[in-house]
Amino acid sequence: MTLRLRGRARRVGDDINTDYIITSTRKRDTLDEQVLKRYLLETVDPAFAASVRDGDILVAGRNFGCGSAMEIAVTVILAAGIRAVVAETFSRTFYRNAINNGLLPVEADASAVAEGDTLSITMDGAGIVVADESREVRLVGAPLPPMMLELVEAGGLVPFIRSGGWR
Repeated sequence: MTLRLRGRARRVGDDINTDYIITSTRKRDTLDEQVLKRYLLETVDPAFAASVRDGDILVAGRNFGCGSAMEIAVTVILAAGIRAVVAETFSRTFYRNAINNGLLPVEADASAVAEGDTLSITMDGAGIVVADESREVRLVGAPLPPMMLELVEAGGLVPFIRSGGWR
């Protein structure tokens, strides 16, 4: 099984918590990720959500997704068209929510990646490689266990189960 993604890097910093991803004031009105995606990372950059293009790849520093364990943070990122997050480290809860919802979490030091660089991600049973095509840099990400790889490729736990996975 091989997964390939290509997109534009969108940089954020360290300690991006789930309330930065989607603020709790927005969740009071609705939990519809198609509405909430308009407010993605608004506390970090009010113009961020409007500038996201389908296929963009979020690039962060340490401790991405820290804070509360709300799954809606992952689903809002996916609803915005982002299919992968490359970060030095993730909150364990965010990491597992990402896998369960089909968002690819790539653990790698992407400090050399700049906003707007073109990235390609190749993931297979041997590991994950992130190529920064703009800078000709290759990053090696922590490999996913085969079970998690299957979940991400299926689009998350629910689509995986619906397709009869692990029977």
